[in-house]
Amino acid sequence: MPVTILVKQNGPYRIEDPSQVTIVDHEGKPIPIPEGKTTIALCRCGASSTKPFCDGTHSKTGFRGAEQARKEFDAQQQP
Repeated sequence: MPVTILVKQNGPYRIEDPSQVTIVDHEGKPIPIPEGKTTIALCRCGASSTKPFCDGTHSKTGFRGAEQARKEFDAQQQP
């Protein structure tokens, strides 16, 4: 079964059925997925205290995903 990663607007990457994925750190070492989780969210804002997992901090920091940030930037550049 293919793994689906949902990019939440201005939020984390959400993975359904994390038993089908392996997450590794920058050294190639596996990062354990919290037991019993049927969905996980990976931090995209960089401010989570539970990296690589999302802890909801993005909503407090005003994080804007690249898609939204690009739209806002482009709108400001219009003459």
